[in-house]
Amino acid sequence: MNDTLVSIIVPVYNAKKYIKQTIDSVVTGNYKDFELLLVDDKSDDGSGEYLDELRESYGDPRMKVFHLEENAGAARARNFALSKAEGRYISYIDADDIWKPEKLEKEILFMREKDAAFVFSGYEFADANGVGTGKVVKVPEKISYREALGNTTIFTSTVLFDTKKIPKENLEMPIIKSEDTALWWKVLRSGITGYGLNENLVLYRRAGKSLSSNKLEALRRIWNLYRKAEHLNVLKSSFYFSKWAINAVKRRV
Repeated sequence: MNDTLVSIIVPVYNAKKYIKQTIDSVVTGNYKDFELLLVDDKSDDGSGEYLDELRESYGDPRMKVFHLEENAGAARARNFALSKAEGRYISYIDADDIWKPEKLEKEILFMREKDAAFVFSGYEFADANGVGTGKVVKVPEKISYREALGNTTIFTSTVLFDTKKIPKENLEMPIIKSEDTALWWKVLRSGITGYGLNENLVLYRRAGKSLSSNKLEALRRIWNLYRKAEHLNVLKSSFYFSKWAINAVKRRV
């Protein structure tokens, strides 16, 4: 295992319009010791072919493209990439989000400073063109499992894990909607503390994220996580669901 290598996992499904900007934000960043694992989840908009073209045009051996034979969903696509990852560190970026140049470098330094296994950062909402709206989400200095149940502050494209402290197999995402949140909870439930770097290091492009934009569907997914993933009773589920809803509103206003 390369002790400085970051494996960056990107599930790609019908993201042809945005994926080059996402890739550019990674390869032009300050931290250079990474592998970029792009998994085409059987896109039907030409994303798969476009990824192959981009790999050829970049000519960068750090960029690796995989094609799934059938559409499997983001969780399985990420887990496939995880099985191929060779780095000590695991990071994610969604196929339409944008990293700031200092993102990885700052998170690696922060992780070492805190001797942490799991870190995440603040981020900014962006429009369809990837331009920041000025709405920045701040994150707490640290977060426990119980705190995370009522707080949606951890965003996928900001996360970094150290597989020397968390076995790689423990980072497989559950096959359930909102699989990323389910993974954060699973890791935190094991006794790991998440540390927040309260700096805006990621642009979260909201356009086209239909599931995230559908408020009713988001409510259903979170409730389902409490009941089916965390196996909380109705009373506890209602308590954390109320906290989650309040924090979700605060995050967007």
